[in-house]
Formats: sequence, C-alpha cells, structure tokens
Amino acid sequence: MKIYTKTGDKGTTSLFGGTRLPKHHIRIESYGTVDELNSYLGLLCDQEIKTEYKAKLNQIQHNLFTIGSTLATDPEKDKRKDGKSRLNIPLIDESAIAFLETEMDTMDKSLPPMTHFILPGGHQTVSFCHIARCVCRRAERLVVALSEQETVPGEVLTYLNRLSDYLFVLARKLTQDLGAEEVKWIPEKLG
Repeated sequence: MKIYTKTGDKGTTSLFGGTRLPKHHIRIESYGTVDELNSYLGLLCDQEIKTEYKAKLNQIQHNLFTIGSTLATDPEKDKRKDGKSRLNIPLIDESAIAFLETEMDTMDKSLPPMTHFILPGGHQTVSFCHIARCVCRRAERLVVALSEQETVPGEVLTYLNRLSDYLFVLARKLTQDLGAEEVKWIPEKLG
C-alpha cells in the first residue's frame, strides 16, 4: 500500500465513509490534534519512566486512536444503533473513562495536597507531560466546537476532559518520582 494517494493535493481529505472535507475543517483539526496528543504521549513513553506508566500510556494511546477513528467518521454515514458503529468503528466507553479516574485516585493518594497552582516544568519528562496536557485541552476545545455543529459521542468529550486531568496528576507523580521540585505559582502582591 502506498502512503501517498494524491487525492488530497487540492486541500481536501476523506473521512471514513467517503465524505470529503477541506483539510481546515473543524473535524479534521479535531482528530489531527488528537493525533498530535498521541505523538506527545509516545514521546513521554520514550522517557526514563516506570514501566507501569508506559503500559498505561500505551493503553491511552490505543484509546486515542479509537477517538481519532470516531472523529474521522462521517456521523451521517455511521448512524449508531445500540452503541454499535455501522461502519465497524470502535467506540470509547465508560470503562475507559473509569480507568483514568481510578488511576488518578491511586496516584493522588501518594501526592501532597495542592495548595497553589503549579508551574509546568522542573524536569524534562515532567515538561513533556505538561505539553501533552495542554495539547489534550486544545483537542478538547476543538471537539467541543465540533460538537456544537455535528454529532460527537459524549464519551469522547468526557474522555478528553478526564485525560487532561490525568496528565496533570501524572505530571505531579512524575515530579515526585524523579525527585524534581514542584514550583508553586505565588502571584506577586500589588502595591
């Protein structure tokens, strides 16, 4: 199979189901940003982090491919019945969201309580995690905008929202594991 098809040379791309859209369409921006997030998670996995984190991030990467395929599918051509995709596209479900919540609760038990906002950084690995969190928030904003125009499964929005929270907690846990300093943001007093 060739990678290049030449069908996008005029600025359009094809969704699952055959619908063509301009490459700047909000749907394309949405799943493109999810792909960008997935790449940052790959970069995070390439760092010196615990194997258990890598395994969990790998599971999340698989879920992001599922979300990407959902977003890359024309909802008019994939009318879902009983939670199943007519085009055989996998779906994110509540168990994927519960996984993120459980992982956050587990990590949070070993972290000191937050009393201030935290500045991103302290260690390169932590910074990569914060970048992924920010890209996740951007993906979420784009998918919200898309959902105001077209049908988007609610689980996709919930998953992206929960994933950005997970990445914040993971950044704090990595800070702790790596012995890095968690720098609090303390605003300067005026006057």
